[in-house]
Amino acid sequence: MRRLEFASTETSAQTENCAVSSSSLPFTLVHKQRLLIATFGAPQKMLSWSLTKPGIQHARQVAWIEIRDADLPAGADAEQVIAGRIAKANLDDAVTLITSRDVGRHHVADVAVEDAIATCVSTVGLSNGERVGERFARPRAGLGTINTMVHASLPLSDAAMIEAITIVAEARTTAILDSGVRRSGVAITGTGTDCIVVAAPPGDTVRFAGLHTAIGEAIGAAVYRSMRDGIATWLQDTQDMRLAVGVES
Repeated sequence: MRRLEFASTETSAQTENCAVSSSSLPFTLVHKQRLLIATFGAPQKMLSWSLTKPGIQHARQVAWIEIRDADLPAGADAEQVIAGRIAKANLDDAVTLITSRDVGRHHVADVAVEDAIATCVSTVGLSNGERVGERFARPRAGLGTINTMVHASLPLSDAAMIEAITIVAEARTTAILDSGVRRSGVAITGTGTDCIVVAAPPGDTVRFAGLHTAIGEAIGAAVYRSMRDGIATWLQDTQDMRLAVGVES
């Protein structure tokens, strides 16, 4: 079984107002003005529960929009604020993901298994961590949620798209559990505001995308690696914040 892997970590200082491209990536990735935008050469079939374009859509762009506490003063309508950011950036046709995480702290993993390639981009924040089936009393403020896009190189049927999104969730959760991150002594399994986008070329050539398939393995591996690196960066960032607060106090 042939497997190739490319992985990189991008930070704000490295990618602000820059395009990130590689011959192995099926899209161009641009970070600018608290936005992270993946642009494909042609419309892709996408499945997500995006706030603005949920369900199956066809789009050329996926956009991560960074929303800070200062963007949401008391009494502000969060959806109107988000809609304004989308309109200002001319992203009305994009599938959008909303986060308080610095979108420059994104992570890319590209994995090939046999004839299938999966490419994952994620932003990871776990301050809003939850354990499935056991809500915490209130969400924490801070470096918010997990937003993940994975692109499959093969055209997936609707059923395969649904199967793929379950594998993304499984890989995300496995990476979190392997990291040992806990909240109030309890191992978390995700955050309360996670979102996933699965993208693939239009068509339905591939009927299944389960764990026994090459595309399922590639998706799981790409998401796990991207998540693993994202969690490590989040842990370092939050440690640095705690140290800074300690020094200032």
